[in-house]
Amino acid sequence: MPANVPAVVFIGGGPRTAGLLERIAANRPDVFAGPLRIHVVEPHVPGSGRIWRYDQNPGLLLNSMAADITMFTDESVDCEGPAVPGPGLAEWAAGVLDASIIDVPDFPRPLWKQLRTLTGSTFPTRQLQSQYLEWFFRRASRSLGRSVTVHRTTAVGIAAADGGGHVVELATGRTLHADIVVWALGHTDSRPDAVSARFADFAARHGGYHAAPSYTTDVDYSPIAPGQDVIVSGMGLAFVDLLALLMEGRGGRFQETSDGGLRYLPSGREPRLWAGSRRGVPYHSKISAGLRGQVPGPLRFFTAAAADALLLQHGELDFREHLWPLIAKEAGHWYYRELLTGSPERAAMEWEVFAARYAEMDWYSGERADLVSAAVPEAGLHLDLERLDQPFDGLRFAGHQEVQDAVAGYIEHDLALRDSPDHPETLALFLALLHVYMEVGRVVPPERLNARSQQLIHGWWHGFFSFVDSGPPPRRLRQMLALHRAGLLQFLGPGLEVTLDEATGTFRATSRQSDVSVTATALVEARLPSTSAARSLNPALASLHESGLGSEQQLLRSDGMHSTGKLLVSAQHHVVDANGEPQATLFGIGPGTSGWGAGAFARPNTNAAPFRENDALARTILGVARDIAVVSEPAAAGRN
Repeated sequence: MPANVPAVVFIGGGPRTAGLLERIAANRPDVFAGPLRIHVVEPHVPGSGRIWRYDQNPGLLLNSMAADITMFTDESVDCEGPAVPGPGLAEWAAGVLDASIIDVPDFPRPLWKQLRTLTGSTFPTRQLQSQYLEWFFRRASRSLGRSVTVHRTTAVGIAAADGGGHVVELATGRTLHADIVVWALGHTDSRPDAVSARFADFAARHGGYHAAPSYTTDVDYSPIAPGQDVIVSGMGLAFVDLLALLMEGRGGRFQETSDGGLRYLPSGREPRLWAGSRRGVPYHSKISAGLRGQVPGPLRFFTAAAADALLLQHGELDFREHLWPLIAKEAGHWYYRELLTGSPERAAMEWEVFAARYAEMDWYSGERADLVSAAVPEAGLHLDLERLDQPFDGLRFAGHQEVQDAVAGYIEHDLALRDSPDHPETLALFLALLHVYMEVGRVVPPERLNARSQQLIHGWWHGFFSFVDSGPPPRRLRQMLALHRAGLLQFLGPGLEVTLDEATGTFRATSRQSDVSVTATALVEARLPSTSAARSLNPALASLHESGLGSEQQLLRSDGMHSTGKLLVSAQHHVVDANGEPQATLFGIGPGTSGWGAGAFARPNTNAAPFRENDALARTILGVARDIAVVSEPAAAGRN
């Protein structure tokens, strides 16, 4: 290639990079059609990367149905680049089976069985998803001709190069010159924070077991003995994976019962788990109902126009005071529209009458509450977002059995609402929160939020959305109940606190809302590690931070500056250096950055935020590459 061909290096080759490559190919005719040299640095198979790689337990599932997964930027996506339709996971599987898609490897027999039984409502295994993502990466790479080179290794350092650009050092000892660097890794590991480090030290001194926050499938659980009591902190998706690995993964199996439930048949190799968390309950189940009522339209209350009006009035916005009431009102609008139009037997008011009055009311007003009571006589159907967020708030449990009954009853009620055709309003709420979640980063620029609100968005709001919308398949919750009945899973309740007993060498778990106390020599922190560029175990990210090429996001609060741990990027995803300057040729995207994290793949036909971000960033990268090529041409001509 000629000397003036811009070189782009992607650090990370998972689904986010695959999506960016597809968008670069789609936008090249419009922005920069000249030659490119693209390097993808990824130690795992590109496309799936670490998190979605094939080489993990075959029992681990996605928490999305096959019909809700696509990598393609379809016509619904509001972006400058062209839509390029293509099959989502379900259509891809059908295409592989009927041989209309042939550019796939020779799958092992278990995957062929999964392909044959897959439907749109199937929750596929991560192994099957890995093959779809890898296929998409290969397709995106081919669309760029011979421009893409994959390096199956790890980037260990990024430094500014003499004369411009950057040098990317690889674990192999080779270096890559990069005119443009794109940091596109997903979740990375970090050195333990102070609390986890104290737990680890305690376990080491007393011969116990401690698993720090990590990606569940990468943890070695073999030291946990059969029958051993294990305290588990966290009841989210990592907890769901933990159950799969320590129960079925150790030879147990679930058996269908005549009443539609499940019975667990243990292998005898399982430990006994004591699980608790801040809420004390697992994430909500995914929903099997379909909408029956009026078809949802666009967002009505949480809109760019509403945010602009608030910005004109206040200048800087507060999430709780200004945005959350609009989000709550939007969620209620979707919820009650489905309830009143899809289940009119439960309503005492026509939807049109309700909607006209509702539109004039604040969510947190007595008038709105009175309107709901008049329209929906059954109080149990009223939407209470605070109770949804904190289901046991204000309750005090008398003892162990009350905690067990409360958590098990909560799971059973959740399944009754979400895994039956009788409550489609739960799907309407799900869809409302999903659409709002995808819009937050576009409707309100982060720099127009106060510091507390930026933390709330990345913290509480992301957690609440995940709790309600990103839960496991219903079968996983039925499995929890079966494991509970088998005595292998006990609940600790809300407000979990773990302390250390030096006298006995045991971890002690208590709940602030009960007198339950459990001791064990093993503790699992079932969650991903908190993001921290400063404490990162990824050598390239650590290099960015230590050299000053990158910096952590800092927020000013009343008690001083606080770091979110995220790699600071501008609104256009430029990495911001230690001097506060956005770097023109260094970009960052994904959950480890301060940009709005919206996943790497999404539901089809939802104007998905990751696809909008990918398109905008791809056009920015191409624009920078075009400028580099124009500047380089005279120099190259002079040398000739």
